[in-house]
Amino acid sequence: MYTAVALDGPAGAGKSTIAKRAAKELDFIYVDTGALYRTIGYAAIKNGIEPVDSPEVDELLDKITVDLTFNDNGEQVVLLNGEDVSAFIRTPEVSMTASKISAIPNVRAYLLDLQRDMAKTHSVIMDGRDIGTVVLPDAEVKIFLTASPEARARRRYKELAEKGMNVNYEDILKDVKTRDYNDSHRAAAPLKPAEGCTVVDTTELDFEQSVEKIISVIKEKI
Repeated sequence: MYTAVALDGPAGAGKSTIAKRAAKELDFIYVDTGALYRTIGYAAIKNGIEPVDSPEVDELLDKITVDLTFNDNGEQVVLLNGEDVSAFIRTPEVSMTASKISAIPNVRAYLLDLQRDMAKTHSVIMDGRDIGTVVLPDAEVKIFLTASPEARARRRYKELAEKGMNVNYEDILKDVKTRDYNDSHRAAAPLKPAEGCTVVDTTELDFEQSVEKIISVIKEKI
């Protein structure tokens, strides 16, 4: 019997890093659904297609394949037409494009079965914006992970700066707030806490404390 953990929350809440560590400690598979939307956003940028509901986006979906696989370390690898694009989908430009393209109903439908299939064959911690509300509404554990926009922007700034990227904190904070608005006001599967979820605010928690909190919630529920 597999266990599904739905982990939702706004951009920059640390879902990916926290979920990845928690999954490793619990011997679950970590599924980063945001990477799927980023991959489609990356494909749109490469093809010069605006991230709006249009025939061009529908045509793009018809001609690409997006897959998730895992390397020998159990880390997720995202493939676009068979090519590993994991290293190319974390830029601010791709982030904003992904936020816009994820509001398109056909894009969400395109990825829905792929996400659900993962939970049928593994115990998963799946993170995203609508996992508990749409993708896995029957998940045994639902968590809404959040933090203040300022805390999230600081973390994202530090993460990108450590990778050697030339970034500005105020620009990142503006992006975070824009993504929050876009994600929570879109017509298709808007960001909101799922019914019956546990809300975890990590504004005052460091990484280790956040991981411990998530694991304790999961263990308590299962």
